[in-house]
Amino acid sequence: MTDAALKSDTQDIVVDEVFPHAPETIWTALTSGELIARWMMAPTGFEPVEGKHFTFQTTPAGAWDGIIRCQVLEVRPYERFVYAWKGGHEGNVGYGSRLDTVVTWILSRVENGTRLRLVHSGFVLPKNDSAFRSMSEGWKKVVRNLDAVAADQATSKLRH
Repeated sequence: MTDAALKSDTQDIVVDEVFPHAPETIWTALTSGELIARWMMAPTGFEPVEGKHFTFQTTPAGAWDGIIRCQVLEVRPYERFVYAWKGGHEGNVGYGSRLDTVVTWILSRVENGTRLRLVHSGFVLPKNDSAFRSMSEGWKKVVRNLDAVAADQATSKLRH
């Protein structure tokens, strides 16, 4: 066995933030296809139902068609939302290499809103280095976008 094979390791991306919105508001933004399209990418075939398959389309690379294949694994309203996130192709190195990961959103009520913890787990290093690096930055932006969409939702509820 080579040293590289021995050093294969899995890494998680964790983003942990507190937002001034109720868990119900964050949950709506996390589980509405229309709202997901506003803070991340438009999902195809999405429903927040365990077992449901859906996809995202991103930039293709090499042998990879750019489709991220997801499956809802767990739905605990206002608390926990988990889905598989798979993409890439064995023939690709760097961007678009095979990825078999899980995205977990954990919500907990805190004094002035909701603590949102995102854990994107299962990056195999060094193979998924490129995805791990770009998504570590990407998820921070996505979570900020989610906050903005949740704020819009909260404001529009007040107006109605």
